[in-house]
Amino acid sequence: MEILIFSIVALIAVICSVQVIISRNPVNSALFLIATMVSLAILFILLNAPFLATIQIIVYAGAIMVLFLFVIMLLNLRRDEFGPERRRAQRFFAILFSFLLLIGITTVLTVGTFNSNQVESGWSKTIPAGVEPLAQLLFTKYLFPFELASVLLLVAIVGAVVMAKRRL
Repeated sequence: MEILIFSIVALIAVICSVQVIISRNPVNSALFLIATMVSLAILFILLNAPFLATIQIIVYAGAIMVLFLFVIMLLNLRRDEFGPERRRAQRFFAILFSFLLLIGITTVLTVGTFNSNQVESGWSKTIPAGVEPLAQLLFTKYLFPFELASVLLLVAIVGAVVMAKRRL
């Protein structure tokens, strides 16, 4: 069951991340990025890391995506810049994701809640539990990539604001 859920969620993450790149509409691209972040949070839950899943939803899918949408709206893009509308594809994906959501809700209601104490697997014992090991790694070994990601986000936002000011 766990491998099936992993496969479905991983496939959704890959499809949504590809849609982020190929989508002509920046708002749709941002929404696909949110779907990618949510599916990554589900993968963190499967890895028995609920704190990382929560942070993934709150920080990335919540705060940073609101910031991205704010920058996109600041650019004030017109409908003719997006290209032709693709309502058929949108309708298909809406039906597909609704069906997958229905399957997920049905599975949760029939199987019950997931208790990590009942499931003992070999790979979950190697993952350090709690926030302290994560913070130790983040602020020691991975400090440079962490700071580099924050600078990259800042540069992208400043660049978008500069591009928007040139248009006006």
